[in-house]
Amino acid sequence: MTTEEKLALLEETLETDEGVLNLETSLDDVEEYDSMSKLGIIVMMEDEFGVKLTGDHFKSFKTVGDIIAMMNK
Repeated sequence: MTTEEKLALLEETLETDEGVLNLETSLDDVEEYDSMSKLGIIVMMEDEFGVKLTGDHFKSFKTVGDIIAMMNK
């Protein structure tokens, strides 16, 4: 899966407009990044990438690129 496809999947999970996110986007600037979207990210990461996220992971995420990097593990 390409980076662009991963960004599109994350935009879909966060229910943001297409093309809004890039690797440098600060999660603090993403209005839709809230507790409900974090649950969606947890499910998506496990279903699509077999990655189990913890609260510590979310504490370490500062940018969209941090989440994408976790998808690559």
